Amino acid sequence: MSDIDHAFASPLVRGLYLEAFGRPVVLVSAEADPVPGQALSVDLGAETEESSAASALKDALAAWRAKRGGAAMPGCIVLLSGGKASAYWPGLGYDDALRRAKARDASPLAVPAAARADAGSASRRSAVVEGRIALVTGGAQGFGEEIVRGLAASGALVFVADLNLAGAEKLSATLNSEAGKTVAIPVAVNVADEASVAAMFALTAEKAGGIDLVVSNAGVLKASSVLSQETSSFKFVTDVNYVGFFLMTKHAGLLLRRQSRTAPRWATDIIQINSKSGLEGSNKNGSYAGSKFGGIGLVQSFALELVEWKIKVNAICPGNFLNGPLWSDPVKGLFVQYLQSGKVPGAKTVDDVRKSYEGKVPMRRGCEGPDVMRAIYYLVEQEYETGQALPVTGGQVMLS
Repeated sequence: MSDIDHAFASPLVRGLYLEAFGRPVVLVSAEADPVPGQALSVDLGAETEESSAASALKDALAAWRAKRGGAAMPGCIVLLSGGKASAYWPGLGYDDALRRAKARDASPLAVPAAARADAGSASRRSAVVEGRIALVTGGAQGFGEEIVRGLAASGALVFVADLNLAGAEKLSATLNSEAGKTVAIPVAVNVADEASVAAMFALTAEKAGGIDLVVSNAGVLKASSVLSQETSSFKFVTDVNYVGFFLMTKHAGLLLRRQSRTAPRWATDIIQINSKSGLEGSNKNGSYAGSKFGGIGLVQSFALELVEWKIKVNAICPGNFLNGPLWSDPVKGLFVQYLQSGKVPGAKTVDDVRKSYEGKVPMRRGCEGPDVMRAIYYLVEQEYETGQALPVTGGQVMLS
């Protein structure tokens, strides 16, 4: 028997465990032949409608638990559909789930007595992502790498998604080696290509069962005057920053909706890394600012639509990451671009441009990775906030 469609089935199955445990779980898939003893087997027939499939799964689980006094969850769930089958093993981390799958350990799992502990009671804010499955686009470098490292250090399992797969693989290998366990999984993606985005989320479903936090960070910038910028450059920036976020939310939302059908109390997050340029115009940088302004409009609109599935959608608007490669690269960096485009009047050197930008910030420095991480923790922890654009600018941009 071959595997069924994990992008469809895995989030539905994972939701059953999220609802029962009230905490993150990882779900790995494996061959279902032979069916492991003690597993819960559910035959969905030819069912492809997610709400009906969710109902069938919940009914089968309720019957399974009733026979056992309702005090445990299956150590393995096997789905059969249209002659195809797959087995799903849960774990409290990727390696734990993988170990149980390899051992074909389907022994029932006790439901923790402390299930449904309030995430807001965490003694440290970073604990709100502990155990969660996260995905970060543009995760191999810059702000993305900072976010990946922060989430992994805080106990999340992180999919490092990037057009630069070699960079994602290198970062993942480094983090896994440092942690002594699997904390990062590389995946290739072009956020401006719908097939690529869909394949990425299918892979997360296959590898981990679902997702809890999507950080849409990938972005590009082509600084130029509106009087001279090539239309192709304008479209490139728009396709990655604006259309790319639409595609990310579309396919993340489909997966998260399936998960929510079996875990209606489990909140999830989509966070766009926007920019202070999404809050105010940017001289000779209109394509970038326009894509970011538009991104906030998408955030607010998607938040209104997806709240039904307990999916929060917010944006973080960082100030300039002056120490990152986007700004400091000696060949393609923004300091060089802005010097060449004459964006900073009177600037004769790259250092002049940097000092000009530092001088615009009341706190007299650029934004750093930890500043963005604190904002991410806040948005995940905050259960009563969606559709927001959170400035992290050192006071340079203040909302009114």
